[in-house]
Amino acid sequence: MMTPEQMIAAQKSQLEAIFALSGKAVEGLEKMVELNMQTLKTAMHETSDATMAALSVKDIQELTALQPNLAQPMAEKLLSYSHHLYEIASGTQAEFAKAIEANVAEVHKKMQSVVDTAVKNAPAGSETAVAMMKSALSAANNAYDTVQKASKQAAEVVEANFNTVTNTAMKAAQSTTRGKRAAA
Repeated sequence: MMTPEQMIAAQKSQLEAIFALSGKAVEGLEKMVELNMQTLKTAMHETSDATMAALSVKDIQELTALQPNLAQPMAEKLLSYSHHLYEIASGTQAEFAKAIEANVAEVHKKMQSVVDTAVKNAPAGSETAVAMMKSALSAANNAYDTVQKASKQAAEVVEANFNTVTNTAMKAAQSTTRGKRAAA
């Protein structure tokens, strides 16, 4: 049985973990807002430059030659933005995972302590109940480990797929721009 002091300490620890996770979520949101503001500023500046360049052309050939120069940077910037957004999201997710792992390890340690205390204080003839408690704790730990491994593998697959799609899109954008330049 937990003492009132242990219960208060456990609740305090859980609240600290919640506040730490909330702080990580706010940091991730702040990074996304910064990225969006920088992207907006850059887009406004580049749109202004592109508009002025388009308005300064003298004939259709100049306009045709100008188009590939505008499309390539836009595609690259879109891919770069997506990549930065992904990095922020995956970094925040990794921070959450690390905090959750630490919290689970602490809870496991405390549960193991409770089980050990119960085993020491168990009356004679309660070996079956003690064995069931140990078995349940072991099963919970194994289930958590399995889910944790599957989550890590899924995250690695998602990251690999994201990188493949990004590289493919970048190559496609570059080849399209080269084709337009050659045609001009």
